[in-house]
Amino acid sequence: MTETDSPAVETSGLVKVFGATRALDGVDLRVPAGTVYGVLGPNGAGKTTAVKVLATLLRPDGGEARVFGRDVVRDADAVRGRVSLTGQYASVDEDLTGTENLVLLGRLLGHSRASARERAAQLLEAFGLAGAEGRQVKNYSGGMRRRIDIAASILNTPDLLFLDEPTTGLDPRSRNQVWDIVRAVVAQGTTVLLTTQYLDEADHLASRIAVIDHGRVIAEGTKGELKASVGSGSVHVRLRAPEQREEAVRVLRAALGDVTVQLDPDPVALTATVDGHRTELGAAEQAARALTELARAGVTVDNFALGQPSLDEVFLALTGKEGPA
Repeated sequence: MTETDSPAVETSGLVKVFGATRALDGVDLRVPAGTVYGVLGPNGAGKTTAVKVLATLLRPDGGEARVFGRDVVRDADAVRGRVSLTGQYASVDEDLTGTENLVLLGRLLGHSRASARERAAQLLEAFGLAGAEGRQVKNYSGGMRRRIDIAASILNTPDLLFLDEPTTGLDPRSRNQVWDIVRAVVAQGTTVLLTTQYLDEADHLASRIAVIDHGRVIAEGTKGELKASVGSGSVHVRLRAPEQREEAVRVLRAALGDVTVQLDPDPVALTATVDGHRTELGAAEQAARALTELARAGVTVDNFALGQPSLDEVFLALTGKEGPA
């Protein structure tokens, strides 16, 4: 197997203990190279600890971890030469300007003064910061700070970039800008391991996702595989007349097995959950039966659709929690 075919990250039984707490309790991961791999989990699940172990910032207490085939303990220097980490908090100097930060870091990474300034200018332009290169970072917005933080992480293009909750606290526009940067980085061949508290972020970016809880991987797969694993879906119904909504709720509960029916803000819309694991019928068959029963009850339906569960619903089903925070 060539290095191209090998995983970027592979762990087996990874353990990290802090006192009486097993932050990692036998974590098994396999991260394909050249992709965005998402790691989801509630606070305290072990996400950041796993990243720090893989980035050689923490020494594991058990198990094995390899980055591009190199052991994170025995070959730590080789691993550090191929990875970069953007943590939850800005790592640049807020009293320096954008240019000064990137030039300083470039020089520390071995660039000549001219090369460091050229690379800094390239990144500031690419990340939409060219107009702010002369301003101190402490005067940047939250989104600008995250962008320059990621820019600092790829002054030398890493083979593996760890992004630990990179968009926490950002507004939707800034989050979308960071997402575009992540996609651009991956398009250039870098593997990204992303931990996030935003389920929609993993849904948009990650090709595979691991769900971690209490230091263990409790589910892993593509978004479609995770959504299918919980065996549920959502039936979205739009009625002709709002006065029929109460009857539609009664019919859906009877047809789908006393499921939760949510009344949407639109007075003619409602959403019901279907669980393919509760009966012999799959979600699609249950939805078809519900539509038939609505027609029999004289409820006029203008629109009817069956959708996959959201990652929020998957997370709740797997962990019993409302979502990472």
